[in-house]
Amino acid sequence: MILGSQAKLENDNKSINVKRGLKTRAEMGLWPSVAPTGYLSHPDRTMKCHVIVDPLRSHVIKMMFEKAAYEKFSGRQMFRWLKEEVKFTTRNDKPLTISNIYIILRNNFYMGLIEYPRKSGKWYAGKHDPLISQELFRKVQEKLDTNKHESKGDKEFAFTRLMKCGMCKSGVTAEEKYKNLADGSIRKYIYYGCTKFHDKNCKNTYLPETDLIYQLTEIIDRIDINQVGVKDKLEKEIERYGDFRSKVLGMTEDDKIRQNRLDIRGYMKYILEKGAIQEKRELMQSFTSRLILINKRVVLE
Repeated sequence: MILGSQAKLENDNKSINVKRGLKTRAEMGLWPSVAPTGYLSHPDRTMKCHVIVDPLRSHVIKMMFEKAAYEKFSGRQMFRWLKEEVKFTTRNDKPLTISNIYIILRNNFYMGLIEYPRKSGKWYAGKHDPLISQELFRKVQEKLDTNKHESKGDKEFAFTRLMKCGMCKSGVTAEEKYKNLADGSIRKYIYYGCTKFHDKNCKNTYLPETDLIYQLTEIIDRIDINQVGVKDKLEKEIERYGDFRSKVLGMTEDDKIRQNRLDIRGYMKYILEKGAIQEKRELMQSFTSRLILINKRVVLE
């Protein structure tokens, strides 16, 4: 037992000494870990924890910050740009994943600061050459913080998988954008656009959901209601609502008949604007012709 306790004490002391040494390195402005992407460990063995700028990758890392700050690149856009245009790979000859991209964009090391231990809130001025300015780093963080309100996991959008791109025949996807308003609140916007599955360079533009709904209401005014598969369901719903009004609000039979004649299109528009996602999808799936999105216009195929 005594020998076992001595061995454990020795290991504990080694651990404490290693942590103390790493902390001392950080306080000296040195990086006590593997050099981040864009940097290399100093080739001189006597210069432990010193890092130098990677001449092959550092300029790409700087461009990543610039594109995130000024061109509003999302993680997926950055991933495609690095993979398809830049052909960027790490020191291990592997491409960056989307999660790696966000880790880089959140890393203060690139503007000259060292946090050790990670997420401790203890900062030290690094001796390495920063790749970007503090102002550029701040702009990137503001952009990322604006997008962090998007919840994780798969999003359910009302009008996806119901339209095709009019240029490359790919599907249509949707994405959320958030904007900070002057009063401190945040407004959410939804945009629909081509997935670029068949053509990575498709030039079809994104359409705001508000404009999409407005155009769909115009289409409802033009189509033959009898060709809409949910006509019977809508009539029953309106009839049920009419019975409620006649029994509770005193609506006459003539008023109820007039309501049934006039409100089918109006009810369809109401579903588009105020209905639940599933109600909107059921309504759009009932169209006999497929919807095409092309240059911010929605047309029937």
